[in-house]
Formats: sequence, C-alpha cells, structure tokens
Amino acid sequence: MTAGTATAADRADAAGQVKPVGRAAASASSSASGAGSTAGSTTSDGSRPLRVLRNDIGERVQACLLCHGEQGRATPDGYFPRLAGKPAGYLFNQLRHFRDGRRAHALMSGLLRHMSDDYLREIAGYFAAQSVPYPPPVATALSDTDRQRAESLVRRGDAARRLPACAECHSAAMTGRQPAIPGLLGLPRDYLVAQLGAWRSGQRRSYVPDCMGDIARALQPDEIAAVATWLSIQTPGAEPAPQSATPTPVACGGLAP
Repeated sequence: MTAGTATAADRADAAGQVKPVGRAAASASSSASGAGSTAGSTTSDGSRPLRVLRNDIGERVQACLLCHGEQGRATPDGYFPRLAGKPAGYLFNQLRHFRDGRRAHALMSGLLRHMSDDYLREIAGYFAAQSVPYPPPVATALSDTDRQRAESLVRRGDAARRLPACAECHSAAMTGRQPAIPGLLGLPRDYLVAQLGAWRSGQRRSYVPDCMGDIARALQPDEIAAVATWLSIQTPGAEPAPQSATPTPVACGGLAP
C-alpha cells in the first residue's frame, strides 16, 4: 500500500492519540466523504472550512486513500493495488515488509518507519474489514496462445519445473485465502508485472522461505506478462477463501496467523 501524505502517519503510534492529518489530506478526505461541511461552502475569506477530525483509525488512514482510493478500493486502470477486503495477515505482513526493507518503496518505507507492529495490525484490520464492490476489469488484448499458457500456469502449474499452480495457494477462484494469502484479481496488470518482476530480481522479498521469489525466478518474462494480463482481465468479486488444513504445495514464510 502506498500513501500520498507521510507527515501524519509518521507521527502515528499505537497509543491511540489524536493524530492531525495534513491540510491536503483533510481536504481530500472531506471531498470524498462530505463530512463536516456543506458541499461547496466557503469561509469568509473564500477558503473551504476544514472539517472536525475524528479520533479513530478511519481518520488516520486518510493519507493512504490518496493513492489507494476511497476505503482502499483502488481501480484496475492504475498502478496502486486494492487494499479493501484483503486478508488482514497479508496486509500486516506487507506493512512490515515496507517498514523493515523487504519491499522497496521510498514513500511507503518513510511513512511506516516509526510505526509499531500493533499500529500496523490496526491499519491492516481496518482495510481488511472494508467490503466494497470491485470495478469491472479493464479489457486488455491477449492472444489465444498466451491465454492458454497463462491459464495453464494459473490452474495447473508446471510440474516439470516444480512450479505450483497459482490456484493451489491463492484459491481456485483466485480470491486469496485466510489468514495471509492475497487475492490476485482486481489488480492492475502493470502492478502484477512489477511485483513478479521485483520478486524475480530480488527487489521484493518475504519471510524465509520466500516461495514467491523462487516461483518468480522460475518464470520467464513473457510468462510473467501473460499471467499478469490474464489475471487482470478476470472478473473479481468473491471474499477470500477460509484457511485450509492442507499445507501449501511449497514451503512459504509468513503464512501463520
């Protein structure tokens, strides 16, 4: 998750104190929610009045929404990923990865640098609890050959290369699995390509054993492009699958609740 205003979040901690957000974030959040002022109203000097800030986690994540969209819903035609409805364990892990340097993004790392695990869990829980509809996928051209190759990798994997199917971990519907495996649908193609590429190059890492790093390095660049495109044009919508008693086909770190 990427946020557009680091000032407020850098000051946040797990103590539950009121954290004033910046004027730009407050104004953006006010535009989105309409709370605290009448649409189009102005003060005597011609400026729009700032609304009264609430002392809750929904207020403190307003900066996140500047990039990730209202309620973390995002859209499939940009770069930033959807946060709404993702398993809380997955979101918490990603926040820690940004904070601790396993994922590289200067703005996210700076935003989260001083946040405690408890505060990151609170942020993750907020977005995991958001249930908002998905927008329709963006139509993207995909040849019949690439479509068949992508669907085969997603549904069946490649035993000869010890590549498990995406569906074995991320669920048959690609909606993710509780408590810490994300859904793969409703994400922009460019984002999927970038993340698989980052795993392949070592710029993105997870807890050891880093199964996604191993899988991405076994894929060829054209396979990554085909799989990302195929996933991005599927219709999303379901909730993450419940936790499975069956172990994942390869060992993966960070999946424990």
